[in-house]
Amino acid sequence: MIIEENLMKTKNLLLTAVIGAGLACGVTAQAKEQPGEMVQVNSLPASVQQTINQKAAGGEVVSVKREDDTNGRWNYEVVVKSQGKEWGFEVDPNGKLLKTHGEKK
Repeated sequence: MIIEENLMKTKNLLLTAVIGAGLACGVTAQAKEQPGEMVQVNSLPASVQQTINQKAAGGEVVSVKREDDTNGRWNYEVVVKSQGKEWGFEVDPNGKLLKTHGEKK
Protein backbone atom coordinates (compact mmCIF):
# COMPACT_ATOMS: atom_id res chain seq x y z
CA MET A 1 0.00 0.00 0.00
CA ILE A 2 2.80 2.43 0.93
CA ILE A 3 4.74 1.53 -2.22
CA GLU A 4 1.65 2.23 -4.38
CA GLU A 5 1.15 5.63 -2.69
CA ASN A 6 4.80 6.56 -3.25
CA LEU A 7 4.58 5.44 -6.87
CA MET A 8 1.44 7.55 -7.38
CA LYS A 9 3.10 10.60 -5.77
CA THR A 10 6.15 10.14 -8.01
CA LYS A 11 3.96 9.93 -11.12
CA ASN A 12 2.04 13.06 -10.09
CA LEU A 13 5.26 14.95 -9.41
CA LEU A 14 6.72 13.91 -12.77
CA LEU A 15 3.53 14.85 -14.61
CA THR A 16 3.47 18.25 -12.89
CA ALA A 17 7.10 18.86 -13.88
CA VAL A 18 6.46 17.93 -17.51
CA ILE A 19 3.39 20.16 -17.75
CA GLY A 20 5.24 23.04 -16.08
CA ALA A 21 8.15 22.72 -18.50
CA GLY A 22 5.75 22.68 -21.46
CA LEU A 23 4.02 25.83 -20.26
CA ALA A 24 7.35 27.56 -19.68
CA CYS A 25 8.46 26.75 -23.23
CA GLY A 26 5.21 28.12 -24.63
CA VAL A 27 5.61 31.40 -22.75
CA THR A 28 9.21 31.72 -23.93
CA ALA A 29 8.21 31.12 -27.54
CA GLN A 30 5.48 33.76 -27.33
CA ALA A 31 7.88 36.26 -25.79
CA LYS A 32 10.04 36.11 -28.94
CA GLU A 33 7.12 37.12 -31.16
CA GLN A 34 7.36 40.86 -31.55
CA PRO A 35 4.17 42.87 -31.22
CA GLY A 36 3.16 45.00 -34.14
CA GLU A 37 0.60 45.48 -36.85
CA MET A 38 0.26 44.87 -40.57
CA VAL A 39 0.50 48.03 -42.67
CA GLN A 40 0.05 48.98 -46.32
CA VAL A 41 3.15 50.04 -48.26
CA ASN A 42 1.43 53.17 -49.55
CA SER A 43 0.78 54.37 -45.97
CA LEU A 44 4.52 54.40 -45.16
CA PRO A 45 6.92 57.35 -45.40
CA ALA A 46 8.35 57.92 -48.90
CA SER A 47 11.88 56.91 -47.83
CA VAL A 48 10.60 53.58 -46.47
CA GLN A 49 8.55 52.93 -49.63
CA GLN A 50 11.58 53.68 -51.79
CA THR A 51 13.80 51.23 -49.87
CA ILE A 52 11.10 48.53 -50.02
CA ASN A 53 10.61 48.97 -53.77
CA GLN A 54 14.37 48.97 -54.46
CA LYS A 55 15.07 45.91 -52.32
CA ALA A 56 12.02 43.97 -53.59
CA ALA A 57 13.32 44.58 -57.14
CA GLY A 58 10.24 43.44 -59.04
CA GLY A 59 9.18 40.79 -56.52
CA GLU A 60 5.72 40.80 -54.97
CA VAL A 61 5.53 42.46 -51.54
CA VAL A 62 3.52 39.87 -49.62
CA SER A 63 3.31 41.74 -46.31
CA VAL A 64 4.68 44.61 -44.29
CA LYS A 65 4.48 44.49 -40.52
CA ARG A 66 5.43 47.26 -38.14
CA GLU A 67 7.31 45.50 -35.33
CA ASP A 68 7.62 47.24 -31.99
CA ASP A 69 10.53 46.57 -29.67
CA THR A 70 10.67 46.85 -25.89
CA ASN A 71 12.16 50.37 -26.08
CA GLY A 72 9.18 51.80 -27.95
CA ARG A 73 10.98 51.91 -31.31
CA TRP A 74 9.84 50.05 -34.38
CA ASN A 75 11.00 48.70 -37.71
CA TYR A 76 9.17 47.41 -40.74
CA GLU A 77 9.45 43.67 -41.46
CA VAL A 78 8.86 43.13 -45.19
CA VAL A 79 8.15 39.75 -46.81
CA VAL A 80 8.70 39.48 -50.58
CA LYS A 81 7.87 36.64 -52.96
CA SER A 82 10.19 36.26 -55.92
CA GLN A 83 10.63 33.30 -58.25
CA GLY A 84 8.38 31.17 -56.03
CA LYS A 85 10.40 31.80 -52.86
CA GLU A 86 9.66 34.08 -49.94
CA TRP A 87 12.33 36.09 -48.20
CA GLY A 88 12.34 39.17 -46.04
CA PHE A 89 14.15 42.23 -44.80
CA GLU A 90 13.82 44.95 -42.19
CA VAL A 91 13.71 48.69 -42.76
CA ASP A 92 13.85 51.39 -40.08
CA PRO A 93 11.35 54.30 -40.03
CA ASN A 94 13.87 56.48 -41.91
CA GLY A 95 14.16 54.02 -44.82
CA LYS A 96 17.49 52.49 -43.82
CA LEU A 97 17.86 48.78 -44.68
CA LEU A 98 18.75 46.96 -41.45
CA LYS A 99 19.01 43.27 -42.35
CA THR A 100 17.88 40.63 -44.80
CA HIS A 101 16.36 37.22 -43.94
CA GLY A 102 16.30 34.11 -46.12
CA GLU A 103 18.10 35.72 -49.03
CA LYS A 104 16.71 34.77 -52.42
CA LYS A 105 18.93 32.47 -54.48
